[in-house]
Amino acid sequence: MENVIIATVLSFIVTYLSIPVLIKVAEVKHLFDEPDERKSHKVRIPTLGGIGFFAGFILAAATCAPLADRSPFQYFAAAFFVMFLVGLKDDLVGLSPVKKLIGQMIASFAVIYLGNIQIHSMYGFLGMHELPEHISLLLTYFTFLVTINAFNLIDGVDGLAGGIGLLVSAVLGTYFIEVGEVFYAVLGFAMAGGLAAFLIFNISPARIFMGDTGSLILGLLNTILIVKFIDVAGNPAARLPVNSVPAVAVAILIVPLFDTLRVFAVRMLNGRSPFSADRNHIHHYLLDLGLNHRQTTMVAVFVNVLFIAGAFVFQNLGTGTLLVAMTFLSSLGTGVLYMLRKRRDQPSVVITSLSQVPEMSKIKGTKILHVTTNGVLEDK
Repeated sequence: MENVIIATVLSFIVTYLSIPVLIKVAEVKHLFDEPDERKSHKVRIPTLGGIGFFAGFILAAATCAPLADRSPFQYFAAAFFVMFLVGLKDDLVGLSPVKKLIGQMIASFAVIYLGNIQIHSMYGFLGMHELPEHISLLLTYFTFLVTINAFNLIDGVDGLAGGIGLLVSAVLGTYFIEVGEVFYAVLGFAMAGGLAAFLIFNISPARIFMGDTGSLILGLLNTILIVKFIDVAGNPAARLPVNSVPAVAVAILIVPLFDTLRVFAVRMLNGRSPFSADRNHIHHYLLDLGLNHRQTTMVAVFVNVLFIAGAFVFQNLGTGTLLVAMTFLSSLGTGVLYMLRKRRDQPSVVITSLSQVPEMSKIKGTKILHVTTNGVLEDK
């Protein structure tokens, strides 16, 4: 347990001391994220925050993680440095989606093939248990690529990626403490400690962003933890087995995972690249409804907490039932937000006479407002 505490504190201190230096460097070298019509910030913000909490995380993990024979840490560290370099280049000079994907594949290969992190079973979901090796590898690579990009794509609001990342790392780290997996507990809390320090500077109004450097590393670490969680928690002989473990794993990542898969699906159905930019993420809906950055982050983190708690409470319902319920609730909530935003965006035409209603109603998508003789505005 002392390893976990030391890792958390050490990561927090290193990150906290690093961020002001990185802000100063960004100001001197003019390394900013420039605002545009798609982005939610209105001023130039440094994007080097990921360097700070990566430094805290990797130092704490290297210092405190217990390294037994055949420890996968060297392979994990190699994968983290690959993601660090990919993200840093994207933050400084830009990088095409294809090259970023290649970097993610290389990092995933180091973790999956060399580090032996793999989804071996579906634990009864759809009648499937142990998976054939090729199916297992395909599913694991898919999980890594989707989850890494999920954290990358939700990093659009001050504190959102960091807040969700902190929640996921802490929840999984706590589970690994309970089952005696100290190595993975140290990884989880080393990241949580670094993110806690980073969020001091990233909560709205943000003084620094994590950039792709931070979001890619965050996505990779939490993917490692979630795949290990599925492997350990799904074992009936584990100290703390979890029923319906695939569904519980999805619940832990529900906000970034559902949002990313939904946005990817919508873009591809519209004949666009899944990596093309738009304003269809859930955090864009919340911002467009009038919430500020801090409120948007709080809502997203709170919803994620509710899904996690619900999944653990109702784990005995079965994987299929839980997944259907979570998909329904996520789709319903997103649909409500979409309709509210659509209604808010409707153009309005103010009329003074009800005789004008038939003529004005011919204008598609227009909200008609009637001013009465008492000066009251009515929605027609």
